Amino acid sequence: MFNPPHPGLTLRDDILPALELTVGEAASQLGVDRTTLSKVVNGRASISPAMALRIERWLGRDNGGAAEVWLDQQTAYDLWHARQAAKSSKTLSGVKALRLQLA
Repeated sequence: MFNPPHPGLTLRDDILPALELTVGEAASQLGVDRTTLSKVVNGRASISPAMALRIERWLGRDNGGAAEVWLDQQTAYDLWHARQAAKSSKTLSGVKALRLQLA
């Protein structure tokens, strides 16, 4: 499986340039601090459900702004990193697979 990109990078590399906006201008339009959005677009903070709803309102569902899309991207990113961490730390080694018997 590949390493999915942080969804904030899509904002930074695709959305903001296409709209010709700075992080500060976009943050103002989203109603958040510039530092808050800066952390997201630099991959240092996750896109929360509240941020996903702000993006949805801002871009519109028909223009790639559906909150579910942004949250799905964040989940894929988080899950990939959690799997990598679990592999290297063996944190799941004590969890035994449940064996169900069908009737």
